[in-house]
Amino acid sequence: MSTHLADLIRTIPDFPKPGVQFRDITTLLADGEGFRDLVDELAAIAAPLDPDLVIGIEARGFILGAAIAHAIGKGFVPVRKAGKLPGPTVGIDYVLEYGTDRLELHRGQVPAGSRVILVDDLIATGGTAIATAQLLREQGASISMALFAIDLPNLGGRAALEAEGVPVRAILTFDGH
Repeated sequence: MSTHLADLIRTIPDFPKPGVQFRDITTLLADGEGFRDLVDELAAIAAPLDPDLVIGIEARGFILGAAIAHAIGKGFVPVRKAGKLPGPTVGIDYVLEYGTDRLELHRGQVPAGSRVILVDDLIATGGTAIATAQLLREQGASISMALFAIDLPNLGGRAALEAEGVPVRAILTFDGH
């Protein structure tokens, strides 16, 4: 783990509920050198995979995914919550610990046969990343890797995503919830 980058992550105790240690990446994003270093490290992992597209999960995945796509000269596709995209969409419903949600992307934006990298800021339980991977596979995409700034391994998301056949990399790891 890059100590420099880890030091830029703020931990907020008991957010959004008691017992949770929220890992806030916005403090790293606000640091120019840290943000550049994070994007450089993520792009160095992504570039050799030569994806056709970089896919970012709403919302912080947009920030990192777009920056990585720019750095490696690839296109960027956002995966959004339901009702946020203006054109025809395809989507997937998935279960959260407190209910259900839906993710969507524009129909046809990820052509069948595309090699993609999935990007988000953090992997916790993995539910959103797994749903996104399923949605991309339904479009005929091949997921080269899921790439995260932060992994919370105690919550099992990385293992769950890997069990779905998706290779996972993260730059930083934090214990706990």
